[in-house]
Amino acid sequence: MLARGVCRHLLGHGFVTVEEFVPASGLRVDVMALGPKGEIWVIECKSSRADFTSDRKWQGYLDYCDRYFWAVDDAFPLDLLPEETGVIIADGYDAEIVTMAPETKLPGARRKVMLQKFARHAALRWHKARDPAINLSSA
Repeated sequence: MLARGVCRHLLGHGFVTVEEFVPASGLRVDVMALGPKGEIWVIECKSSRADFTSDRKWQGYLDYCDRYFWAVDDAFPLDLLPEETGVIIADGYDAEIVTMAPETKLPGARRKVMLQKFARHAALRWHKARDPAINLSSA
């Protein structure tokens, strides 16, 4: 539900999003967003303290985005979140960026790879939505 609110909010700012995106083997981000100027944001959704404290991979996502955010609900203890990241308060219907994440520009070669993966991921999702019986295992 948090991801849906985040995606809705970001669309209002000109970003398109994909959920459950794999930037590299062994990593899966909740939301990857592509901005109108080509910026790439990663948003990890956390529903509870336990969900946050069990996440051991989040720092690995920093190499695949220009900005990194946590999306949490309004009851989440914000003092748990690292200061060097952004914060989005969300629910199933909308969201609000309460702390802008610092920007760390991706290197050009990494950006190109991420843009290609993003486009491919989005296209494959569209194929699956349009034709649920299609086999995408070889794609």
